[in-house]
Amino acid sequence: MSFILFQDQIVPREQGKVDMEDRGYQFGDGIYEAIPVYGGQMFLLDPHLKRLKRSANELRLSLPFGFEELTENLNKLIQMNEINDGIVYFQVTRGTAPRKHFFPEHTESVLTGSVVGHTWGSNQEAGIQTSLAEDIRWLRCDIKTLNLLGNVLAKQHAHEQGSDEAILHRGDIVTEGSSSNVFIVQDGRLITHPADHFILNGITRHFVIELAERMAITVDERPFTLEELLAADEIFITSTGNEVMPVAQIDGRPAAGGQPGPVTKKLMVAFADEVTRFKAVQPS
Repeated sequence: MSFILFQDQIVPREQGKVDMEDRGYQFGDGIYEAIPVYGGQMFLLDPHLKRLKRSANELRLSLPFGFEELTENLNKLIQMNEINDGIVYFQVTRGTAPRKHFFPEHTESVLTGSVVGHTWGSNQEAGIQTSLAEDIRWLRCDIKTLNLLGNVLAKQHAHEQGSDEAILHRGDIVTEGSSSNVFIVQDGRLITHPADHFILNGITRHFVIELAERMAITVDERPFTLEELLAADEIFITSTGNEVMPVAQIDGRPAAGGQPGPVTKKLMVAFADEVTRFKAVQPS
């Protein structure tokens, strides 16, 4: 039996029902987070919760529970589902109200969460295939909302091309992936789009930048072009589900030599080392 989090209760999945007039269902009026679980414990929990709070503030959405209670319930959810390595997903919607576009005056926010097992690193040695797609999303990509249809369409385009991920661009400027952030390496320097309203500031993205700086790898957070992408020495994406993932192909053509480069490999090893240290200090 699998269990989910519904408000402040852990219940069997079949008992987790939401009203058809929940604003998350009708408007995508809500926010979410997806946190990696290593050794039964949530990794980089604090920055994920801080981003959740920022998203809630940007949408003027009330969080139904404090972080201490939320963390306790997420840990219970992981334990009851007996997940060692996986991803815990949870979302908060504005709640249930008669369907009006403006915010209802009195609603109770609705929290739901689930956790699934996940294995990392299956494509890291070879790298992934990607496809280019025009970035048609709204202009507040920095908020981690439930409004993901633009991302879904891009991912579907990539899937139909036989690719694992879509690399998005607004005109000639590369923004991010459909569910990841994009980095290029040129002359040993990392380049990635700045964390403005055009991209989601990924927690893994930010952590990889920290790792690079510790290793004295220069990081330039600036817009870069499709031309720079296609001419890059190395390309990789970052996300909760991919960690650090090399890009081997773009639109069916080899990219950055068609295999992971030296800087990408260093970051992959550094990330794996951090996870190993994290798991080693967790209670048995």
